[in-house]
Amino acid sequence: MPIQLFVPTFSVDECLAEIRECLELGWTGLGFKTVQFESAWKEYTGQSHAHFLNSATGGLHLAVNILKETRGWQDGDEIITTPLTFISPNLAILYENLMPVFADVDEYLCLDPVDVEQKITPRTRAVMFVGLGGNPGKFEAVKELCRRRGLALILDGAHMAGTRLHGAIPDADAVIYSFQAVKNLPTGDAGMVCFQDGTLDAIARKKSWLGISKDTFARSGEKGAYKWLYDVEYIGFKYHGNSIMAAIALPGLKHLEQNNAYRRLVAGWYREGLANNSRLKVVPEPPDSLPSQHLFQILVDNRDELVLALNAEEIYPGVHYRDNRDYPMYSQSEETAPRARWASEHVLSLPMHLRLTKADVDTVVEALNRLA
Repeated sequence: MPIQLFVPTFSVDECLAEIRECLELGWTGLGFKTVQFESAWKEYTGQSHAHFLNSATGGLHLAVNILKETRGWQDGDEIITTPLTFISPNLAILYENLMPVFADVDEYLCLDPVDVEQKITPRTRAVMFVGLGGNPGKFEAVKELCRRRGLALILDGAHMAGTRLHGAIPDADAVIYSFQAVKNLPTGDAGMVCFQDGTLDAIARKKSWLGISKDTFARSGEKGAYKWLYDVEYIGFKYHGNSIMAAIALPGLKHLEQNNAYRRLVAGWYREGLANNSRLKVVPEPPDSLPSQHLFQILVDNRDELVLALNAEEIYPGVHYRDNRDYPMYSQSEETAPRARWASEHVLSLPMHLRLTKADVDTVVEALNRLA
């Protein structure tokens, strides 16, 4: 059997029961299950606010948009970010006519706080920290730097559902999670934006529903002839989530801790099996952290040749990610983040999902030790 990079697993009967409730009630859109999932997510993470969306990309854009508006940022102001990420966080910066400034990564493939501080200018307004693969990296040092320098902190936690650092769920001015189809808590596609400030959460709820002052679920409980009457307070977006996706997410949240524990067990098998292979390097975990283990990543010199050789044996790893500076909308020279450039050319994500067996991992390890 082929060994794939990602194969999502669902609690099918539990998901179908939650979806059936939506269909029987006749409410599949915003509200009902989205409200239930928001409450469950706040209880799980300890975060004060959580707004369910149709994607993490929408959450990233809302975070940048709302912070820009409420803090008085101007077009051309800067957000320090990583080039070693999926394209969403850096596109969200461009959506708002802000300038992404690329800092380098550290041994965890997350932002290096030393280089972040060197990249701060009078126009710097925020830092976008990406927890690559669920790894928190040196997040606390970046958070302290932002506090000291008066910068907003946006945490792209798309891979971090369940990640803990010193026993706690990492927090920031805005934290964005992904529940996309292959994430640790998968749906069809969905996300969550968690603002610390309740005022910003209230704005997000309006902006995610086209700027409308009252969403359809809130209006459904009203009485009187004018319950249809609403204002449009912002030029908003259609980013809100729906109850079908939330219905899939609710059972997933119940099993998230157990599922992440299995992912960490798989990671342990990989680490043990690759420990004596000096031709590759396993990306380490920060001390006192409990990563969600969305990815298990190695760095290897012959990455592209190795991928072809593994594919020939029906093993299908992935690459996370291509350096964003390869894309035409970014013009900064690669010398601004040489470690990120090197990592982009050498990083490989090994198969990581709940259907992997010890025998599957042994097969991948044996192939790597033979081919790498």
